[in-house]
Amino acid sequence: MTSKREREYERRRLERWQERQARSRAQRHRRNVIVGSVVGGLAVVGAIVLAVTLSGNEPAAPVPTATATTTAPATPAPTPTPTSTIDTTARVGNGGVLPAASLAEGRTWTATLTTNRGDIAVELDGAAAPQAVANFVTLAQQGFFDQTKCHRLVPAPMSLLQCGDPTASGFGGPGYTWGPLENVPADNVYKAGDIAMARAQDDGSSMGSQFFLVIADSTISADQAGGYTVFGHVTSGMDVLTAIADAGTVTVGDVTAPVSDVIIEGVQTQ
Repeated sequence: MTSKREREYERRRLERWQERQARSRAQRHRRNVIVGSVVGGLAVVGAIVLAVTLSGNEPAAPVPTATATTTAPATPAPTPTPTSTIDTTARVGNGGVLPAASLAEGRTWTATLTTNRGDIAVELDGAAAPQAVANFVTLAQQGFFDQTKCHRLVPAPMSLLQCGDPTASGFGGPGYTWGPLENVPADNVYKAGDIAMARAQDDGSSMGSQFFLVIADSTISADQAGGYTVFGHVTSGMDVLTAIADAGTVTVGDVTAPVSDVIIEGVQTQ
């Protein structure tokens, strides 16, 4: 009897052990299914994150659309029309040394300014303004003025065309300055056709290479330094200067300039 009970006990214990094993296997299976699902989901998310990271692409910004307006566009100001090649790099004239006034030889010189707007012939008075004439002739013979732009046009009542600055900025020169003033009109009236030296205000020793051509009689008041050195006069080509003035001006920086570029292509002297 005892043996029968023992066998029955062992059988039930074996069944309970098998049931526990079955439940344990079922639990492990469910856990594996859940973990597998989570891992699979994380793998997909990781792949997406990795793809975005490697691509480096940001969402495209929306393109702004044009807004309709009934305001008429402003008429643009005229700009200078380039008509020839110019070189606006700084230049040094005569090795940076002022030519001796004696080079003017106290005589009348002639010069022709060949421009893209026409030729302008001048006579230079070496007796009345020897330093200015020696300076101009020396620079002209060295090609200093070649392919330079006349950067300023002053409209009436002072009608002047200013040239001689290789940088076309109003601040360029030959690498030296000089004075004093020569042959200054006592009445401050500069006649049509006069050619005179430009300079800084109130500084009679600031002349360099810049000069101006007077297009119509102009009164230019003297400053603390005096007036302006007149060293020559136009003998032909006033029609060229008048046409340049009649075409009008355009503002460039702090000055008014010819609407179309005026380029000195070369200067011949004798």
